[in-house]
Amino acid sequence: MKRRRPRAKLRPPAWTASLTWKSAVFITVMCCALAALLGVLVHVSVARHTVDDSRERALTRLTAATRAYEAGDPLPRFAGIDPEGLPGPLRALALKGERGTVVENHEGRPTMWAAGPADGRALAVRVDYSTSAETIDELDRSILGSSVLAIGATLLVGAFAVTRITRRLHLTAQVARRISAGDLDARVNDPRTKDPSRPEDEVATVSGALDTMASSLQSKLQAEQRFTADVAHELRTPLTGLSAAAELLPEGRPSELVRDRVKAMRGLTEDLLEISRLDARNETVDLAVHELGPLARRVVHASGTGTGSGTEVRIVRDATVETDKRRLERVLGNLLANAHKHGAPPVVLTVDGPVVTVRDHGAGYPEYLPASGPQRFRTESGGKGHGLGLTIAVGQAQVIGAELVFANAPDGGAEARLTLPEYVRFTSEPLAP
Repeated sequence: MKRRRPRAKLRPPAWTASLTWKSAVFITVMCCALAALLGVLVHVSVARHTVDDSRERALTRLTAATRAYEAGDPLPRFAGIDPEGLPGPLRALALKGERGTVVENHEGRPTMWAAGPADGRALAVRVDYSTSAETIDELDRSILGSSVLAIGATLLVGAFAVTRITRRLHLTAQVARRISAGDLDARVNDPRTKDPSRPEDEVATVSGALDTMASSLQSKLQAEQRFTADVAHELRTPLTGLSAAAELLPEGRPSELVRDRVKAMRGLTEDLLEISRLDARNETVDLAVHELGPLARRVVHASGTGTGSGTEVRIVRDATVETDKRRLERVLGNLLANAHKHGAPPVVLTVDGPVVTVRDHGAGYPEYLPASGPQRFRTESGGKGHGLGLTIAVGQAQVIGAELVFANAPDGGAEARLTLPEYVRFTSEPLAP
């Protein structure tokens, strides 16, 4: 038996989820409901008044015709005994000895009939009801036209008011996204929050809270950056002296441990200084054109992790890039160092056009890293590292305009993919004579 495929759920377009659309629908529905209610009330009231007036006229004529019939006088032209066209229910009511009225078409025109008993027959009169019917029809058309105009005007005014609110909300959301992207100078600057004499609405309250939060966050981050830079600078002087003193120690295992720790401290201090410069966002880029394949090979050779040390270089397709050589080498060097320190061999560096991939075959990145990026001073697997190498790689990649993405390979291992802006050569051809 063939299984039926489950039907895909129909989803409304994305624009129907906007506040402007929902407000327009709400305003339209409410206006239509209100217009319909008022129209029905007006129609019922006017129609009842018109029918009552025509019924009163018909009963008055019926009374006059009854007096003439009882006096033996000729009946008026609008009255008659069992006239042709008299509605059956009204005739039956008159034969029962009762009086009544009904509206029906007679000879193609709306007519108000009134009938009463007359010696076992039905004495009936008729009143032209066409004018009253036209009045009610004209009233209904006027109500419909006025309702359409009122709904259109209300919808335009409501859409204008809602659009002003949604425009301010969109501006607030854009500023929030800029702040989350690192632009701490972004502010909404809603004029309602600047002028105390103007009343604040809910949007102004949210905008003011966002600006206050951004200012507070900026102050705290700047204080943290200054503290990091100051600490790193203050550590450089004693570390320089400690390094010189360590060189004077006699050879042996204790002196090797001291030199190793001093070297680690100097590396950490330099990393802190570099991060503080990246956080300040005042780095300048020294752009030049480079062949990516040879540059990647030089980075692997300089890192001491060449083919004999566990790093394999694969050039699938070389490319020419315009970038800052020093910063690119820093990014690739940190990626290679992280792969060798936290991964497992073989480590493969692949150049495929403007894309450089560094992959190891270890346990892969921690779950948080591909999703939210590297975090400072968060230890990796086994408690190794201080988390600054990948953080610096991400910062330097942003400075040179590259995209650095971290992922875990499906068959195991960590994979960092760096995409550089490719250099495009413009050639000029000589003009034909």
